[in-house]
Amino acid sequence: MRAAWRVEAADPGSPDAAQLMAELSAVLAALTGDSGQSSFDPDDVRGPQARFAVARGRDGAAAGCGALRPLEEGVAEIKRMYARPGHAGCGSAVLAFLESEAAALGYGALRLSARRVNARAVAFYAARGYALIPNFGRYAAKPESLCFEKRLEPA
Repeated sequence: MRAAWRVEAADPGSPDAAQLMAELSAVLAALTGDSGQSSFDPDDVRGPQARFAVARGRDGAAAGCGALRPLEEGVAEIKRMYARPGHAGCGSAVLAFLESEAAALGYGALRLSARRVNARAVAFYAARGYALIPNFGRYAAKPESLCFEKRLEPA
């Protein structure tokens, strides 16, 4: 039996990526009042130490996305994670792909931020081994954000 999701590196400017990120921005704006677009630059995930990924179902249709970008020595940040509603397992597949890519690129840890009000995202990351950490970087002075980290096994 073929896996339900095929996750591959993609350009964040591709039509599928742009559509998925537009959907994510709309969902975040409705939930939190902020689309999250101001904290993401597509060029940050086009370099050799970064990745943008798109997940496709068996039918080839894009259903989810995510990115990792360098944050500091040995640490990358997860950004723009999204799975269309009704696509069970898609978000997990994207995150597993990004974790694998990060380990292969030599990162020892992944960090991310989620809004407190986004209970679904908070539970998603906690269930996948991401631990709460003090807010970092641009999130340090934002009490509405929760920051997480996961240590990675070397590839």
